Amino acid sequence: MSQSPNDISVQDQEQIASFADSLWMHDGLSQHTLDSYRTDLTLFARWLKEQNLNLLEVNGEALQDYFSFRYDKKYSSRSTARLLSCLRRFYGYLLEQNLMTTDPTAKIAAPKLGKPLPHTLSESDVEKLLAAPDQEDELGIRDLAMLELMYASGLRVSELINLEFSQLSLVQGVLRVVGKGSKERLVPFGEAAMAAIENYLKKSRSLLLGSKVCDSLFLSKRGQKMTRQTFWYRIKHHAQQAGITKHLSPHTLRHAFATHLLAHGADLRTLQLLLGHSDLSTTQIYTHIAKERLKTIHGQHHPRG
Repeated sequence: MSQSPNDISVQDQEQIASFADSLWMHDGLSQHTLDSYRTDLTLFARWLKEQNLNLLEVNGEALQDYFSFRYDKKYSSRSTARLLSCLRRFYGYLLEQNLMTTDPTAKIAAPKLGKPLPHTLSESDVEKLLAAPDQEDELGIRDLAMLELMYASGLRVSELINLEFSQLSLVQGVLRVVGKGSKERLVPFGEAAMAAIENYLKKSRSLLLGSKVCDSLFLSKRGQKMTRQTFWYRIKHHAQQAGITKHLSPHTLRHAFATHLLAHGADLRTLQLLLGHSDLSTTQIYTHIAKERLKTIHGQHHPRG
């Protein structure tokens, strides 16, 4: 089925466009998120049109009917939860604009989601991974600096590869990170990461840069900004060298950073700030990982486990 916005009324098109513009101006959401919201609202508006309704005529009953329709079409709980989040923001916006007097989403319950736990590594596995890069090779020196920094700071891969010199303070041991929605946060890192970065700057970066000019902190072997794909390839390479057979993802060290901090007594609020999560509920998933890890250790080592 075509997803052209022309399938819906001009009024609904204008409301969706106005809402997306407001999100872009005030919340700084990514283009991907804005496109997802537009798609969800357009699909909803098209269904409403078949019911001889528009977005401003929606009530709780119409919403329940739409969610029943989605259930019959076997949409996932996760996509339905995303849609409900979108609709709540949309109708909140319409209320602020005095275009509606009641919120049709107010009594709609969110579907329960079984959140998958992210894959992580034990502390001993992290030590093996960090010991893998060859420190006689400029790429190995660079890789260790990136891995140490990611584990020390919990950066997302995109944040790591987009780092520039102006965001790094080796004197203070702090990064100024630009995260999702262009939100900035300050993230500390420790002595091991600092030593690895200093070694990279001293021995490796100038060799990789050659005669080029690049503000990126971490460079590819061609002297350009590192890509996500290249970094992911390097992680897998070093994990294989270290004999690590567990499932990995590009964010494995970010997950390890979070779970190991919790295991050593960090509180969730602090972890939320360090990870750059806008919602504490996103951070809480790491408490489940920590609990599962404790259960495993108990089962392995307690005499009555």
